[in-house]
Amino acid sequence: MKTIGIIGLGYVGLPLALMFHSKGFPVVGIDIDPDKLALYHKGRSYLSTIEDKVITELKMSDRFTFSDNYSLISKVDVIIICVPTPLSEKEEPELVYIFSAMSSMLPYLKKDQLIVLESSTYPGTTEDEIVPFLQKNGWAPGEDILVGYSPERIDPGNTTHAHQDIPKIISGINDQSLNEIKAVYEQIFKTLIPVSTPRVAEITKLVENTQRFINISFINEISKLCHELDIDIWEVISAAGTKPYGFTPYYPSSGIGGHCIPVDPLYLKWKADQHNFKLNFVELAKKVNDIQPTYIVQRVNELMLMNQTNQSEAGGILVVGLTYKPNVNDLRESRPLKVFELLLNKHDQVHFYDPYVKEFTLNGEVHSSQDLDRFEQYDLVLILSDHDRINYDRILQSAKLIFDTKNCYKKNYPNVKRL
Repeated sequence: MKTIGIIGLGYVGLPLALMFHSKGFPVVGIDIDPDKLALYHKGRSYLSTIEDKVITELKMSDRFTFSDNYSLISKVDVIIICVPTPLSEKEEPELVYIFSAMSSMLPYLKKDQLIVLESSTYPGTTEDEIVPFLQKNGWAPGEDILVGYSPERIDPGNTTHAHQDIPKIISGINDQSLNEIKAVYEQIFKTLIPVSTPRVAEITKLVENTQRFINISFINEISKLCHELDIDIWEVISAAGTKPYGFTPYYPSSGIGGHCIPVDPLYLKWKADQHNFKLNFVELAKKVNDIQPTYIVQRVNELMLMNQTNQSEAGGILVVGLTYKPNVNDLRESRPLKVFELLLNKHDQVHFYDPYVKEFTLNGEVHSSQDLDRFEQYDLVLILSDHDRINYDRILQSAKLIFDTKNCYKKNYPNVKRL
């Protein structure tokens, strides 16, 4: 049985490592983050989607190794790269983590290994960046070392679709590479979708997330119109959703966050710009998403002004849910976090509660999750992330005023205002 090496053990790499391990594969995981390594060696999970007991069992296995030592690459047959692909300050693709990983593993590569990139990236990365990098360093990609691309499709916190049930797109730089990728991935995924080139696979991932980015931005804009018209946006979406064809429900929020959906459209836009092609929808959707946190703060300020008579000197605002989506501990590109930051600039007393975030540092100041003994002490409770572990009935019974941006309450109450 082949030994699998996975570089980057985050939200993509660690679940993938667990899948291979569960099928009997020896797995070597490499990650240079000292915090992840420290937690692993304590038998603790650093992902909210994976329980501590899973890490403890993994740690006890003689088929799993977690290290920051790239020399272990010499012991594996398959190398799967799952590192972040963020944006630069200029909002352009930043592939530094990919090439840091490639450079670090270069001295330990061996003949006939398979390298698969899973990180989201622009079309052409595999064939125009990784292949030349290997050629420059003495390898013949497709001959003495095989190369391909298979975009990750994982939705952290989503328990509806098991990872192995999600169809897996695969591609190779030649037939030999594709066949080897197929032989590896068919061991853990139920359905494989081979495509003709890595470019097709790369742009497919970007198109999937860009479509979602545009649609969520659209519904956020429509929610603003419905507010102006005094129409319940949630009722509108529910009614439209009864159409058996042609309508897909999307829901308003404080904006689109996370590592993928706000980032991938800008990778696609950058590639289009290189060919003097303008992606108008992406640019418009980005504008809508960028101003959504400011709109939420504007609504908060309006509600606070309307409810001045019920406010106390020691009151303030409690933000419920800071992560970018429900049931995860991920603050990357979090719109709720941006709302929190904007509120701090406008109000003296702004606190937060999130069962997945004990504390975080913002502009040099440490903010800690609050005790929920007394919701009534706050002038306004702002719900931004609808975690399952939050007692919404308790908030409803205790809070003076609630601004519910996630439709947690489904209907109107005297102390609830919905987005």
